[in-house]
Amino acid sequence: MAKSAVRFRDSVAQFERLSADIAARRFAPVYLLMGDESYFIDALCDRLASTILGEAERSFNQIVLYGRDTEPGQVINFCRQMPMMGSYEVVILKEAQQMRQIEKLSLYTQKPQASTILVVCHKEKSVDKRSAFYKQAAACGAVFESVRPRDYEIGPWLSGFIASKGCRIDEKALSMLTDHLGCDVSKIANELEKLLVSLPEGTQRITDRDIERNIGISREYNNFELCKAVLGRDIARALRIADHFGRNPKENPLLVTVLALFGQFRQLFVLNYLYWLARRRGTGEPSDAELMRALKVGNVFAINELRQAMPRWPNNKVFGVLGLLREYDGKSKGLDAGGASDGELLRELLLKMLTI
Repeated sequence: MAKSAVRFRDSVAQFERLSADIAARRFAPVYLLMGDESYFIDALCDRLASTILGEAERSFNQIVLYGRDTEPGQVINFCRQMPMMGSYEVVILKEAQQMRQIEKLSLYTQKPQASTILVVCHKEKSVDKRSAFYKQAAACGAVFESVRPRDYEIGPWLSGFIASKGCRIDEKALSMLTDHLGCDVSKIANELEKLLVSLPEGTQRITDRDIERNIGISREYNNFELCKAVLGRDIARALRIADHFGRNPKENPLLVTVLALFGQFRQLFVLNYLYWLARRRGTGEPSDAELMRALKVGNVFAINELRQAMPRWPNNKVFGVLGLLREYDGKSKGLDAGGASDGELLRELLLKMLTI
């Protein structure tokens, strides 16, 4: 099947639209919630399950089924039932990717019942978009495709998610979270929910101390501080952090560190290029807004950090660093590593980078 053209930001925008419709009680007769990012699928399913019917009605008119234990015909029979003492019959099919012959649900979606709301949660992958079931669900109801974010997309989403909770997060704390948890939205959301509950009432700003205290990530020895030390050419600080990483390889995998450094130097390359281009055209320095768009960065603080590093890292040196990072990306995956540990490889990489 062809790769989806839906982007993470499209999923987020559609999630917000559907959430607003649910809150306003504008329901569709069929919801097909599908894709490889489970967080948004679960969140929409939970909102539908708790909103459509009142608590007393759910015992009579809300049915939860699971794909592994259910045949399409059973789902269709439940959907054809009339609600008891209520406006809707709600049928929720979870883990639908485990149902055999799910395409047979098209026998229902070709003509859904007005008094029934069918919610299909299809995780890990998307339904075949060529199938009659998909086309009918899209025609008569709401199809939501949930895709995972790329590394540069998770930070802006996370900042917005925290803002929706009435807080803001410092740049360093944000980097600590994303470096530690990666792009797993479900895991990040769960950790944040626990963090927000544990913070003192009235807290409006999440700092690196909060992350260290409540999630257990060191605020001194992390990829954010390592990138900062490398950009500042602080060899002693960089090697101290590398030694800590070498002693704690499970919490600080080399591949994640290499990706963090690569992202930082990729941004630095673009920044150097944009300034060179502006000088060549005689147009003056690029604006903060232009740089934030080009580098996919959500705040001026990060731009200023990169600006300060520019004199130390012209692009002829950045080219060399990017080449080293590609080489050590392979070594972090076991290619030509020579039996060296992650800590030894990181120390070797940093010494090569900082002597370019």
